[in-house]
Amino acid sequence: MLLEIKDLRIEFYDHDVPERVVHDVSFSLAEGEILGIVGESGSGKSMTAMAVAGLLKRHDVEKKGAIFFEGTELLHASRAQLRKVQGNDISIIFQEPMTSLNPVKRIGWQVEESLKIHRPDMSREERRSRAIAALSDVELPNPEQVYKKYPHELSGGMRQRVMIASAMICEPKLLIADEPTTALDVTIQLQIVKLLQRLNKEKKMAVLFISHDLSLVKRLCDRIIVMHNGDIVEQGSAQEIFENPKECYTKELIDAIPRLEKLV
Repeated sequence: MLLEIKDLRIEFYDHDVPERVVHDVSFSLAEGEILGIVGESGSGKSMTAMAVAGLLKRHDVEKKGAIFFEGTELLHASRAQLRKVQGNDISIIFQEPMTSLNPVKRIGWQVEESLKIHRPDMSREERRSRAIAALSDVELPNPEQVYKKYPHELSGGMRQRVMIASAMICEPKLLIADEPTTALDVTIQLQIVKLLQRLNKEKKMAVLFISHDLSLVKRLCDRIIVMHNGDIVEQGSAQEIFENPKECYTKELIDAIPRLEKLV
């Protein structure tokens, strides 16, 4: 199994009373599988993703349980251990690329950043060639020109593709996509989902897809986990969740999906 999460619990201590945001969550993810985690804002889905990515390093956070990636425990790993994995074997893309991309650095410099860390023996020309290939891989037109541009010169959809290229540059085994389509219009959302599907098949890469949009999750994911108030309330194949939901909360989420007949 590529990823195993056992009894994950996350609590914040920045208030007088500790706030538990993830409650004893357990699940696994196989190589090449696409797993969706859905739920409303505050359900704990993004905190779970951040824990897997090793990005919960605040002093006021207490983490319990275990996260195993290829058998290595990451939840309580040292910073040095995490740096070997982050951006290399595990990569993450976020929902708003303008807050993740450096506005004063060219796209090529930013796409190459992980190579500078994890492939230090690679020459400048090799990095450039790999970065342009990655930009082409995510279906950006004229990747050589995009390589030279700044983030503000690109559209929202193009910036999100740049973020995916940056995440894919070291050919990770696990890609975490945390609400990657939220800031995009519907047609661009579908393009990004199709792109992730293609990369998953071609690269044999597992994907952990975090979203509140069940219609996208249904289209993309093999299995679905439904979270509510920090708990997993239901999980199963995409077909099982949509055709035979067992929990009231899951039924409410499915009923909330806009349908044409509801709008007429």
